[in-house]
Amino acid sequence: MSMTAVIESVTVSVFRTVSKTSRDSDGHTHPGEAHEVRQALLRITDSDGATGYSLTSADQLREPILAGHVRNHLLGQDASRRERLWQTMAQTQRGSGGGFTDRALGTVDMALWDLEGRRLGMPVWKLLGGGRTKVPAYASTMCGDEIPGGLATPEDYGAFAAQLVERGYSAIKLHTWMPPVSFAPDTGMDAKACAAVREAVGPDVPLMLDANHWYTRLEALALGRSLEKLGYYWYEEPMEEASVQSYKWLADQLDIPVIGPETAWGKGYARAEWIVAGACDIVRAGVGDLGGITPTMKVVHLAEAFNMECEIHGGGAGNLAVLGGTIFGRWYERGLLHPHYDYDEVPPHLNSRIDDLDAEGFVHMPTLPGLGEDLNLDYIEENTIASW
Repeated sequence: MSMTAVIESVTVSVFRTVSKTSRDSDGHTHPGEAHEVRQALLRITDSDGATGYSLTSADQLREPILAGHVRNHLLGQDASRRERLWQTMAQTQRGSGGGFTDRALGTVDMALWDLEGRRLGMPVWKLLGGGRTKVPAYASTMCGDEIPGGLATPEDYGAFAAQLVERGYSAIKLHTWMPPVSFAPDTGMDAKACAAVREAVGPDVPLMLDANHWYTRLEALALGRSLEKLGYYWYEEPMEEASVQSYKWLADQLDIPVIGPETAWGKGYARAEWIVAGACDIVRAGVGDLGGITPTMKVVHLAEAFNMECEIHGGGAGNLAVLGGTIFGRWYERGLLHPHYDYDEVPPHLNSRIDDLDAEGFVHMPTLPGLGEDLNLDYIEENTIASW
């Protein structure tokens, strides 16, 4: 292994795989019949022959984006200079017309981290600091639906929550009903579901709510006060996050911690503005929201500087690496979960899941080098239908 290996190729392969989930017209995930879907794998290879990988959706890194905003900034460069490469690529987003998204940037950043870990024979979470070897997981439900025996009623939520606690989860986060569900949004139904879950699991299990994202201030306040009476741990995204002042107004009036932002544009800048404005009590960060591991670590340490908790949004290899690299983030978000969906079933493009849950409710850090994704590269190769 040379000390000056440079990036020689950046490629994307689109392949067929199998999914048992579907998305509604508003983009929310629900259980579904097994069906063929397309996914993509980014590969970044250096002059020593080491390769870093990152899975993504098939439309995030199309050839024009790869050619105009990624490959031209990576080829011939020292792959270990991730900060410089990330800053260079991030600055091109402004001229991409919205095509080079934070999620696409994050895919590239994670492949660079995976490459470094594989070159050194070390897991990325250790390269990030090695703060811990395991983290407790909270169960994150799918959004409410109208499926019999699914998540169609408050009683459904209560019954499922009891199963999740029995499975070993140390906390539960509800995603309640959102459009296009016929009766959504409805703060009264949300409050009933939250009450049913509290009754089912008892007073000692931490509970959280991720509500409909477009409630008005008064609706969000009324629902928040219901959560306070039920002893919920945090309250997430009940309003449009572009309105920072609405969240400051809400946080000022509630005792329950308000967490955010999640989807607000602006990477670490937006998180800093929320903290200074008093719009959140817990900061939210995730590799898909911010543009990769590199900026997510910045937000983790930003929160640390303000003596605030920082909870990591979403699961997957990149977010797990951030959690393992630091001691911030109380839980790993495992999901999305549903009574009719087997989350633990391994899709054919993987040999195993990176976030298996042990009997005590912990997810352990991977031991494989890089991000630790156990990719079935033979399957991906056999089912590749396009590449660039």
